[in-house]
Amino acid sequence: MAVMQKSETDAPTVLDRLTQAIEAASAYNPNDAERPAAILWTDQESRWQPALPQLRRLMPQLLTLGDFQPEERSGPAIWLRYEIDHADSSSDAASAIPVIYLPGVSRQVLGTAETCPKHLKPLVELQYRGLCWMQKNGRDWTVEAFLASSNGGLGLDLAQDNATRQSMQRALSELATTSVQALAGRRLEAEDFDRLFSDDPARDLLAWLNDPKGVQAGWGAGRWQAFVSRCKQDFGLDPERDGEIVAAERLGERKGPWNAVWRRFAEAPALHPEMPALLQRAMPLLPSHASSWPKRNEQDENALRKALSELGSKAPAIVRKGVLELEKVHGKRRDWAWATLGQAPLAQALAPLAELAERAASELGGASPNEMAKLYVDGAWRVDDVALRSFAAVKTAADSKAITAALNAIYGPWLDAAARHLQALAENQPLPSAAQLTEHEAPKQMAGDEGMQVIPGVEHLAEANAAIEPGTAVLFADGLRFDAAQRLISRLQANDRAVQASIRWAGLPTVTATAKPAVSPVAARIGGEALGENFLPIVADAQKPLTTDRFRKLLAAEGFECLSAAETGDPSGRAWTETGELDKLGHSLQAKLAASIDEQVNLLAERIESLLRVGWREVRVVTDHGWLWLPGGLPKADLPKYLTQSRWARCAAIKGSSKVEAPTVPWHWNAQERVAIGPGIACFTAGNEYAHGGLSLQEALVPVLRVGAGAGGQAKQAQIHIAAASWVGLRCRVRIKPAVPGLSVELRTQVADAASSISQPRPVDNDGTAGLLVANDDLEGASAAIVVLNAQGEVLARQSTIVGGED
Repeated sequence: MAVMQKSETDAPTVLDRLTQAIEAASAYNPNDAERPAAILWTDQESRWQPALPQLRRLMPQLLTLGDFQPEERSGPAIWLRYEIDHADSSSDAASAIPVIYLPGVSRQVLGTAETCPKHLKPLVELQYRGLCWMQKNGRDWTVEAFLASSNGGLGLDLAQDNATRQSMQRALSELATTSVQALAGRRLEAEDFDRLFSDDPARDLLAWLNDPKGVQAGWGAGRWQAFVSRCKQDFGLDPERDGEIVAAERLGERKGPWNAVWRRFAEAPALHPEMPALLQRAMPLLPSHASSWPKRNEQDENALRKALSELGSKAPAIVRKGVLELEKVHGKRRDWAWATLGQAPLAQALAPLAELAERAASELGGASPNEMAKLYVDGAWRVDDVALRSFAAVKTAADSKAITAALNAIYGPWLDAAARHLQALAENQPLPSAAQLTEHEAPKQMAGDEGMQVIPGVEHLAEANAAIEPGTAVLFADGLRFDAAQRLISRLQANDRAVQASIRWAGLPTVTATAKPAVSPVAARIGGEALGENFLPIVADAQKPLTTDRFRKLLAAEGFECLSAAETGDPSGRAWTETGELDKLGHSLQAKLAASIDEQVNLLAERIESLLRVGWREVRVVTDHGWLWLPGGLPKADLPKYLTQSRWARCAAIKGSSKVEAPTVPWHWNAQERVAIGPGIACFTAGNEYAHGGLSLQEALVPVLRVGAGAGGQAKQAQIHIAAASWVGLRCRVRIKPAVPGLSVELRTQVADAASSISQPRPVDNDGTAGLLVANDDLEGASAAIVVLNAQGEVLARQSTIVGGED
C-alpha cells in the first residue's frame, strides 16, 4: 500500500483546507449585513485539539476556550468575550474575523442564556452577533465528517470501521500537514493513517535524538510504539533499552543503514540543534569518522588558530607557504556538518586566506600608473577582496586575532609595496588634475577583467557630463572601492541588469571634500585657489567655498534634480542622488567593516533597482575614493604637526613653504598646491585600520558604473509570476514570486483594461503576498483575472481565476 507523503510543495494540506473552510464561514455582504463579531466552532468530543498548535500558526485570529494562557490565545468564556468585543470595536473590514474554538461544547449546549451552563453564558449572545462553523445539518464538524463529506469537507473515501477512526484520530497532528492530493483517489484505512507516524524512519530517528524526552512525550503512546518497532526492524536499535547515547554513537560511526541517517543529518544539521551536544557525549575512543564528531572539529579549530597565530611572526614567504599547507589539512572541514552550523569559522576563513597567499606572492608592477591600473583591474583587485572575505568569516576576538596575524604578514607587505611603487611612478607621471581635464584629452580604452570596459587613466569629465542625457540618474556612493564595486556588479547582473563599467583616477588627496566634486556633473564649474586645511575647492564663478548648499545649487543650475535617499524623482529628466555608508562605517567600524560590505552592496543594489523600476533609463554610479584596510593597524609615519596647517590620517596640508620628508602630490583643484601623503600605506596618526587620503590603487582608482534596464529589465519582468492564489469567500490571497518592491495586484474581468477592475489594487508586501476583496457578492462564480502591475501600471503577469474559488 502506498505511503502518504507530507507536502513539500504548494499543494494544500488538510490544515490549509480546514483553515479555508473555517474562514469561508465568515463570508458576508457588507452592503446588507454587519460584520460578524466572531465565528463559533463547537467540538463536543474535542477531536480537533491535537491540530491546534499547528492551526494557531495559520490562524492568528484563533481563540480557544480553556485555561487562561494568553500567549496561546486561550482563556475562559469571560476573557474570550472581552477579546471579541475589543477586536470588534477596533478592527477594520479587512482584518480577519476572530474564530472561537470551543472544545467539549456542542451547539445545543450553548442554547439560550437560561439553559446554558453558567461558565459559558458570556458566549451565548455571540450566536446572534456572529456565525457558527457547522455542517449543513447543524452538527459539529468532526474530523471524520470533514475528511469524508463532499459538502463542505474534503470528500475523501474513508473506511467506516472503528480501527480506521481510531488510527485517523491518533494521527491527526501528522495528518494535518499531509497534502489533500496525497489522500485523494483511494480508500483510506487504518494502515494508511498508522504509516503517517513513520513514513520517514530516518527523520523520526533524528527528531528523537535531538530531543529524546520531549519527542517521546509529544508523540504519545501510539506513535512511540510504532517508532520503537520501526527502529528495531530498520536500524537494529531498541530506543527504550539502548537509549540515545548508543544511538548517537551508531549514528556517528555510520555503519550499515546508519550511513543514510547521517547523510540526512548532514544535509540540514541546523534542524537538529541539540545533536552536537549529544554527539559530544557519545564519541568513542577510536572513532571511525573524524567528521562525525564536533569535538574533533573543535580540536582542529584550536590547532588552526594556534598555527595561524604563530605564523604571523614569520617572514611573508614562510607565512604564505604555511597557510597553503594548513589549507591542505583543514580545507576538507568546510564540507563537514559543523561548518554548516558555523562551528568552523577558521576553516571557512582559510579558503580566501589561501587564495590571498597565492595571489600576493607576486608584487604589483607596471611602468606607469596606467599600467598598474590595468594589472589591478585584470585581477590584482582580488587580493583586496579575499583579504576582506577572510576576516569577515570570523567573529570572535581570538579568531580575529589569528587571521589578523596572517593578514599582517601576507597582505600588509603586498599593499605597501604596491603603494610605494605607484607613488614613485606618480612623481614623474602625476595623476591628472582638474586643469588637465579641461584640455579635452581623448581617453584610451582597454579590455579589462571579465569583459569590463575600463579606462586607464582619467575618464574625461567634459565628455562624461555631455553623455548624461535625460533619463539618467547619477548615484553617488561614498567610498565604493573597486573590489566592492565588483560585488555590486555581480549583484546587479544576478538581477539581469546590464552593467557597463569603467575606471578613473580620483582627485587627490582622496578625501570627500576634494574627490566628490571631481566626479560630479558640475566639476567644470568648480576650481581651487589656496589649499585650505579642509581641502575644499571653490565655486569658480563666485569664488566662494563649495558648501553643500552651493553644490546643490550648481546641480540645479545644470538641470539636475537633487533626490533624497528615498525619492525617485522624474525619470524624464536628470538627477543626482546619494546613498551608501561604506566610508562612514569604515571610519567607525575600522577592521570590522569587512563583515558589513555585502550588506552595503545589497542596499546600493536595492537603491539602483528602485530608480530603474520607476522608469530611469540609466543609473550612473560614481564614487569619490576608495580606502586602505588592514586589521591590526596601518603603520605610522612621522610628520611634525608644526609643518602642517591640517593633518589627516593619510594626507596633510603643508604650512606655507615648509619642507616635509613625506611624499607630496599636486592638489586636484590647483596643481600649484602640494599635499603631503603617507609614504606607502602609512598614516600620519596611529591606530588606523581604515583610512584614505593618500595615493594607492585602493584609494585612487575608482569605478564608474552605468546600469540600465535594457534586456535585463525585460528578463526580470518575465520572471515575475503568480505562485499561489486561494479564495476564502470573496477574499483572494495572492503570492507573487519574486517579491519585488513596487508591484501591485488587482482583479479584472479584462486583463489589459484597467476600467474592468472588480477590486481595489493592493500593493505586494515584502514577503510577496497581497489580499484582494471583491465587494460585490453578485460576482461570485464569475471569471476574472489576477494581474500583477509595476509602478507604471504595466501588466507583468496574469492568472485566470473564479471569484470565490472553484467548486
